[in-house]
Formats: sequence, C-alpha cells, structure tokens
Amino acid sequence: MKRFVFFLLVMGIVVSLFAQIQLPEHRFASGDWSLSGDRAYQNDVNARLAKVNIKVPQSGSMLYEFNVRYESGAEDGHGGFGLHIFADKVYDGPSWGSGKSYLLWLNYDENPLSDSIPKGLSGQIYRSYTNSWMELVQSIDLNQFADLLTIDNLAEAVSFKIWVNGDTGEVRVYDPTDPYLATYYYFNIDNKDVPLKGDWVAVRTNGIKLSFAPEQ
Repeated sequence: MKRFVFFLLVMGIVVSLFAQIQLPEHRFASGDWSLSGDRAYQNDVNARLAKVNIKVPQSGSMLYEFNVRYESGAEDGHGGFGLHIFADKVYDGPSWGSGKSYLLWLNYDENPLSDSIPKGLSGQIYRSYTNSWMELVQSIDLNQFADLLTIDNLAEAVSFKIWVNGDTGEVRVYDPTDPYLATYYYFNIDNKDVPLKGDWVAVRTNGIKLSFAPEQ
C-alpha cells in the first residue's frame, strides 16, 4: 500500500515499506497559495476553483493522510474542499474537473443549488471525465457532525485519513472525530473504471481559506 501525505514545503509522498521520501512535481494552478513552515495556505476567499496539482503515481491501495485548518471565508454560509485522486492528467488553471479522476469532496452549504446536495454539512464523490465535465456519484448527509463547527473547534487542525483500493473501487473516509479511526464512511467507485491508475492528485478549495499540512 502506498501512503500519500502533505509534506515539507509543499506536499510529498511517502511510499510504504521503505518510507522513501520524495518531493513530487507540483503546480499552484489557481487560487492564491502561500507556504509557511509545513503548511500550505489557500488565501483567496473568492476563489471557487482554487487548486494545486501534485504529480504522484497512484495504483492499487492508496492511503491519503493530512490535516486541514479553517482560516476564514465561511461567513457567507458556504465553503468546501477536496481531493481529485487517480487523475490521468491535470490542467494548470481554474477547472471544474481534473481529467479522468474521482473527486472526494467535503461541503458546507446553507443554501445548496442542487437537491442532490444536503443542506449544511455533507460529503460527495464525483466522477470527473474531463476538466469541464463531472457527475455526482454519491452524496451523504454529515449534519450529525455540524455541532462540531464551533469557533473553538474551527481554530484547530482536523486530521483526515482516506483509504482507496484502486483495484476494487472501495473508498473509506475515516471519521476524524474517532481518535482510533475505527469507523469510516464507505463509497464504491464504478466497477467499469477499475483498476484505477493515475499520475496526479489535485487539492481543491471552493470559496474558503484553508491551510493544509502533513499528518505527523
């Protein structure tokens, strides 16, 4: 299994078994990004398609681990972020999709435009066909965790752990409120797409300032 983490100045990959650290190619494609210590900041609250592309080979079982901290921007009742995984290619500018890939998305929207998106806190998985074409595969209501979105809690970094089996399409997004990460949400990628392979990850934000860092 390969392990992907945000690392050092920008982001990197740790390949399991030998824990060989590499600094991959990366491109700040849209938004206003800056670096401070081990954190990468997206600073433009108005950027709807902020994105950094990170070149990392992906196949088989992948583990994505990182932490995210809210900086500002959700005062309008909307904000989100996510990862395009197993992307075959990326576009170095604002884009809705990211080549052929899957987008794992965490969303907060008090007034969603689509009936397919739950009001409040939710999670989605999208299938991306091109840089301009995506479709919603699955959406889940996460409002059981909405009470955790307090001023004090938002000041703390939240740890995320996502396991994806590229051979079967199984996706496990582990519960960040569980210190033992024993529970998870299950998604299933379309069987016609497996086995998944790709050379890029794209980290995205929408209408919110966030910072990202490696999970220590």
